[in-house]
Formats: sequence, structure tokens, C-alpha cells
Amino acid sequence: MESLAWLFSLERLGMKFGLENMTVLMAELGEPHRRFPAVLVAGTNGKGSVTAMVDTALRAADFSSARYTSPHLVRLEERFVVNGDEVSTPVLEAALTRVRRAVEALLARGALAAPATFFECATAAAFDLFASASVDIAVLEVGLGGRLDATNVVTPLVAAITTIDFDHQAQLGSTIEAIAFEKAGIIKPGVPVVVGRLPPLADDVVARVARDMDAPLIRAHDVAALPRGVQPILAGAHQRDNAIVAIALVSVLREAGFAVGDDALRQALEGVRWPGRLELLRYGRTDVLLDAAHNPAGARALAAHLSQADWADAILVFGAMADKDARGMLAELVPVTAGIICTTAPTPRAESAETLAAIASSLDGTAVETIADPRTALERACARSRRVVVAGSMFLIGPLRGILR
Repeated sequence: MESLAWLFSLERLGMKFGLENMTVLMAELGEPHRRFPAVLVAGTNGKGSVTAMVDTALRAADFSSARYTSPHLVRLEERFVVNGDEVSTPVLEAALTRVRRAVEALLARGALAAPATFFECATAAAFDLFASASVDIAVLEVGLGGRLDATNVVTPLVAAITTIDFDHQAQLGSTIEAIAFEKAGIIKPGVPVVVGRLPPLADDVVARVARDMDAPLIRAHDVAALPRGVQPILAGAHQRDNAIVAIALVSVLREAGFAVGDDALRQALEGVRWPGRLELLRYGRTDVLLDAAHNPAGARALAAHLSQADWADAILVFGAMADKDARGMLAELVPVTAGIICTTAPTPRAESAETLAAIASSLDGTAVETIADPRTALERACARSRRVVVAGSMFLIGPLRGILR
């Protein structure tokens, strides 16, 4: 799989923001992003869940729908879903080969401002795949921020901003207003934008950008509610908020000609599959809750769920990336768990278990174990308690989910 290997080799280039490369690459590939209508979903947290709900609703209404999300839990193919199925590895390889050849041709002509990144090429492959599949519509999750994210070459039917909170400050800015401005960069002239519950300062920024763009601003919680009797399958109060954003998005799509009935919407909310979000699994005699919380706001939502579910006796297995606010996350989770085992997620970007343990110990003096190997950390936690929570990074819960399943 030469092109898959080529894509992963691009990870060494790290992140790069700006749409120059994507604009040129799309032209070289024949503008695949213009060959299907799209929904574009941004936000600090919840954007993947909303993407999954809307995609599921469209499929339940018999539309051919595609979904692009990031990152993946275990396999790269998880990011590219057409009609509910991950693309096969050979199909993905073929799309990446087309992207690689386009990149090589552009580099040879000196037409790229900088080397193409992993995320730019993965996003280009997604657009190529979805155009080739002739989907009726694609639901796209923004990778990071919005304004300069590779997905933002698309002009969607409707955009959404689920939540805005602190995360990726090095790239997006150190204030809520700065982060909100980057998220609001997905707003296009005249294109409706649905927003979830936003902090007042963020709401002000988004509203101003929407006015400047003459884009209808739809506050989801003012216009939508859960249908009577519907209980979203994704656990947590924050997922009910995400469901309301998804409902508001579907309402806009209905006006655009996508007839998604109430039954299809109910099927989506009650049947969507979105692993790693308050996902309860068993390991021997232990209940293990996996959650993708990877910033303080996500940890706060997880802590609220643990308190409500009376999981105070749970052991927390925690691992995080070096560029994340581990202290902010642990400050939310330490008070609602009975003990902590810090581990090192299996990626070069991970913070060490020792550093995380030092942070956790400094918060309230609680005894913290340090077990670098994630599997050993999980086994130790399960030996200590019948309830275990794993959180801090997708790069931690993904591999452990494979073990648990």
C-alpha cells in the first residue's frame, strides 16, 4: 500500500494552516469538492457527534450520504464513510494514489506554496472519494479551528458551530474571542449557520461574522428540541445538546430539499454509532467507560456524567498529548474519581506518564500510580476497581478499545 505509507510519512511535517495548498490541489484533481453538496461542522467539542448524527439521519431518509471525521480511533479508514460503511483499504489506496500524483505534479511545477500535509492530503482524498461515489450529500467535520482548516475550501449548504471553549490555543489564540473568530471562519456569504450553546463572548463574535457575511444565524436551542419520547443513544447531557444542534441542522437541510422525516431523525438519535464517547464496555468483571475527552471542557462534561451516574469509586486511566492542557483536564476529573493511573498514549505526540502523574499529584496530593504501558495500566485499574474510566486522548482510548473489544 504505497500511497497509504506515503500519507503517513507526511505526519512528520506537522500541522500547517491556510487554504492555498488545498485550493491548488483541488484544481489539480478536478474540483471534487464542488461535485456534492455538503454540511460543514466545526466546534471545540461535539462536532464529530453532530456529524455522525446528521449523516445517520440522512441515510435513514434514504439519501446517499458520506461522512468525513478526524482523528480515527484505530484505522485510518474510519475517517471516510460512504453510506454507513468505511471505505475499503483498496479504494482508499486508489484515492490516495490520485492525490499523491497530483501533489507530485504540483511540486514538480513549483505550484505548491509549501509541502502538502497529512491532513490536507487526507481531506483531498475524502473529497475525491465522495465525488467518485456520486453521493447525494457529505457531512464534513472540521479538523482544527475553521477559517484556515483544509475542509474550509467547501461552500456548504449549511454550517454549524457546536461549542466554543479553550483548546489548541497555540494555533487558535489564547482568548475565547480569538478562538471564536477562527471557528466562525467557516461562515460563508448567505449560508445559514447553526450554533449550539456558546459563551457570550464567543456568541458575540460569531453573530458579528454572520452579520458581515449576511448569513442567517440559527441558535439551535432557540428553534429545536428533542422529539417527544426520544432518548439519544449517546450518553451525557452534552450529547443532548449535540442532538439539538443536529436537529436544527436537519431542519435547514429540509428547507434545502433534503426531506428527512421525523422517523429518520428519531432513528438517527436513537441508533447512531459513534464509539469512544461515554462508551461502556466490559473487561472481565469490570465496567470500563471510554471517553474521548481531550480538553478541559470535554473533561468537565465527563466529570458531570460521572457525578450524575454515581461513579465516584471509579479508577481513572489517563493519558494525554504533550500539547494539551493536562492540568485543566485532571482538575476536573480528580475530584470525581477514586484514584488515578497515568499512562503514556502510544504516539510520539504523547506526554509521558511520569509528567502527567506529577501534575495529578500536585492537584490535591492524591496517590497516583504511573504505568507507562496503556494495556498494563488498564489491567491494573481493573484489578483495583469494578469501574474504570479511560480518558485524555483519542490516541489512548483507540488502542485500548481494540483490546476491550
